[in-house]
Formats: sequence, structure tokens, C-alpha cells
Amino acid sequence: MSGITLLGLGPGNPEQLTRQAWAWLEKSSQILLRTRQHPVVAHLPAHLEILSCDDLYESGKNFDAVYEAIIQRALELGRRDQGITYAVPGHPFVAETTGPEIARRAALEGIPVQVIEGLSFLEPCFSALGVDPFPNTVLVDALDLARRHHPPFSPAQPALIAQIYSRQVASDVKLTLNAVYPDEYPVVMIHAAGTPAQAVERIPLYQVDRSRQIGLLSVLYVPPLPDDTAFEDFQDVVARLRAPDGCPWDREQTHESLRKYLLEETYEALDALDHGDLSAMREELGDLLLQIVLHAQIAVEDGEFSMADILQGINQKIRRRHPHVFGEAQVSGTEAVLQNWEKIKQDERKNNGAAEKGLLDGVPRSLPALSQAQELQDRAARVGFDWSEMAPVLAKVREELDEVLQAPEGEKRAEELGDLLFAVVNLVRWYRVDAESALRQTNQKFRDRFQFIEQRARESGRQLSEMSLNEMDVFWDEAKQRGI
Repeated sequence: MSGITLLGLGPGNPEQLTRQAWAWLEKSSQILLRTRQHPVVAHLPAHLEILSCDDLYESGKNFDAVYEAIIQRALELGRRDQGITYAVPGHPFVAETTGPEIARRAALEGIPVQVIEGLSFLEPCFSALGVDPFPNTVLVDALDLARRHHPPFSPAQPALIAQIYSRQVASDVKLTLNAVYPDEYPVVMIHAAGTPAQAVERIPLYQVDRSRQIGLLSVLYVPPLPDDTAFEDFQDVVARLRAPDGCPWDREQTHESLRKYLLEETYEALDALDHGDLSAMREELGDLLLQIVLHAQIAVEDGEFSMADILQGINQKIRRRHPHVFGEAQVSGTEAVLQNWEKIKQDERKNNGAAEKGLLDGVPRSLPALSQAQELQDRAARVGFDWSEMAPVLAKVREELDEVLQAPEGEKRAEELGDLLFAVVNLVRWYRVDAESALRQTNQKFRDRFQFIEQRARESGRQLSEMSLNEMDVFWDEAKQRGI
């Protein structure tokens, strides 16, 4: 009979073949195996003519090419009058790339398909672990995970990672997991689950690529991190605050009322950054994240947008604006990246039918003046509006200082002082220093030294208002000598 039978061979123990599968194999004359590298193959009915796709693994450039070749072979054999039985380890539709795609393409061609179920690798794995996968265990492909820089699943969910077939794959998977999980995090390696050779290793994460038992039937189980470590959990907490029975203050907030808190939390995070206080930075970034999630939750309630919309938008924007990372574009350095960035933004506005904007229109007027000045200069420089060397930059600072000294009092002097500040910012930019950060650092240094003067004055029984500038300068110099 023409058509394709997709058959599951189970996890590896011949006793776990279903009665339906065994009955079908006994009356079949020919079978196509995805791979002979499976323990059940040695126990198949002796009369079967066995074809396999192992040769395709040897000749394929990558797994995608191999799977495509396997699919084509199965479809070609399925078009014959006698059809074909295509057998895979486990279940034809569980962690199996070829089975679903063969079924899909066969349906398009009108080729009959039947599925003979097989016990997947999942059941014996969870038996070996002694855990129930319900309700939220994540199934992960090790090859996909190995290509990533960050796990694509929530750390609050347990994960079962299949296809850890070599130490190299295990090493790549470990490096990706290390973005979230510490080296000593306890994980479980399960080898040949459901077969007489089954082995379970409970080891720290850093040892997963050192296991001597890694093979084609190896999987990795990663337990969930402790509570309150997932972004989704935090979203739920914020939504609970905004619920009818939540916090009265949080429920009253709007995008407008939260504006000042967004600004305050941003500056507090910057303050922690300026002080190099990593503990405070971690806390302040959390406070800043709270503001972002609150805005997203309000938008959800008002039907404006969702966190998924925010994430999709920024993901797509970053990929679109980094074609040298996610595409085929070539760049020669940072300046080329910035120039390309501006061109891509212009193309986006044109494609969206938006009115053409000037290069500087995207600089927020709400930025602190120092940051705004440097950003204006940076953007102008991207299109070549900049000096080619340092000398005229320094000359411009001297010129503006002279104009300040020569200006009459009042508005004209204030204007010239603004020009001088703008020229100094440009000098700072040429030295590749962030002007806002540099001044904030100096502000803090002044604060620390002045507080030292106050302390020394108290120790000597004096009031600052009673001291001369020269006396205070003595304490100032002492602060400098102490490295304050």
C-alpha cells in the first residue's frame, strides 16, 4: 500500500516497543531508519530489509541539510506503490524534526500518512528523575541552546535539554546556561533512559561536559531557580499591585504620575554606577525595572500595548539596526556602525511614511543640558560636521573664553558662557569622555572634600562661617593628600 508510516521505536529498550509497532514491523518487508544508532535496531524482525539515513549524516554540511535530505528520501520512497515505513528513535512527533515535516509535505502531495506511536524519551527520563513534568517543564533542543548567548526560557521553570550527544555540545550548552545559572548549580544528566544501560548523574553545572557517559541518548535536566527570579513572576507581582484588590497607591498611578519616578530611579541608578557600588546598582536597576513594568502594565489595562509588544519592537529594532551582526553587512569600525545606524533610521522613517526629521530631532530636549550638548555634537559628527583634528577644538575653547571675558554683563555674557560650556563639552567628546559622567564625578569629589572640611572644622571646634578661605584651603589640601 502506498503511503508513509511514521513509526516510533521508543527510547531504546526493545521491550518498550508498543504492540502496534511490533505487529506492523512483523508484517512489513522494508523499513527506513533515521539512524541505525539505536539499541532497538538489533532486535527488529530478522526478515526486514533495513534502509537507513546514516550516510546522509556523513555527507551533510549541517543538521538542516541532513534533515532536508532525510525528508526528501522518505517522501521519495513513500510515493512508491508499496510505500515506506519511516522509523525514528522515541516518538515520531516528540523532539523529532523530520517526522512532522514529512507528515506536512506528504499531506500537501496527497500521500497517505499513518502514525504508529512510540514511547518517547520523556517518560523514562522523568521516571529516572522521580519528578512530574507538569505543569511547566520546558523542553529544549541542545543544538538550539548551544547557538544562543542566553537561555530562551524562564529560570523559574525546570528544563529538560535533549540531544546532549557530545562533550562539545555539552560545553556549549553549559556556557549558555552560565548566563543565568552559577557554576555550582546542581543539575542532572540522564543517559540511555529506559534502557538497561540507564545512568543518572547528579552533578554541578560546571561538570556537565566532563561526563564520560555522554552519548546519543544523553539529556540534561536543569531544576528551577528559587522563587522570584523570573521576569514573568515580577510582571505578575506588578499586575497584582494594580488589581482591584491590590495596592490603592499603585492602582491610582498613570503614565503621567509615574514620570517623575522614572526620572528619579534613573538618576539613582546612575549614582550607584558613579560610585561603583555593585550592590546598590543591582537594587537601583530593580527599582528602574519596576517603573518600566508598571508603565507596561498600565498600557495593558488601557489596551495600548503589552510587554510582548515592547520586547518584540526592541528585538526587531536591534536586529534591523545591526546588519553587521545579524546580517551580511560589513563595517570597518565604530564610526561606520554609527553612520550606518543613522542611515537605517532614515530608511525606517521613509518606509513608515513618517515626515522626514532632522538628524538632531531624536535628541530628547528633556536630557540634562550637558548630556544633550554631547549627544547633539555626536550626531552632527556622524555626518562629518566635525573638525578632523584636536587643534581647532582647543582653539575654539580659547576663543569662547576670550569672548566671555570681553562680553558685557547680562544676557550677552550668559550667552557667551553657554558657548564656552558647549565648546568645553566638545573638547571632552574629543577625548572620548562622557561629559555628564565626568562632571558628576567631579561634583562627588567636591562634595566629599567639602564634607571633609566640615568634619575637620567640627573637630577643631570651629564654624565654617568663622573661618577664612585660607584656613579652609588648608583642610581642602589635606583632603587631597588623603586621596579624597
